[in-house]
Amino acid sequence: MTTKRKTYNTYTKEFKLEAILLMDESDRPASEIAVKLGIKRNQLYKWKEQMVKKGDVPSAKKGRPKKADQSELATVKQELKRLKEENEI
Repeated sequence: MTTKRKTYNTYTKEFKLEAILLMDESDRPASEIAVKLGIKRNQLYKWKEQMVKKGDVPSAKKGRPKKADQSELATVKQELKRLKEENEI
């Protein structure tokens, strides 16, 4: 028997920022805020941790970046790998 995998909910960047702000400024516990927002309590802490580490929460985009969106470093690494393979041949 196969079971369908539960789809993940995606939240906008604005929603995440508002949730973090509500958690920080409210005197209510995080679990109560999470229930009100319809998310899990640990998700709030995860978003807050990402905010502290990176200075921003990730947006709702999914998957790998497209070729045009790749960083310059990734592009240079790909080119270096290709040139090394050509050199070996």
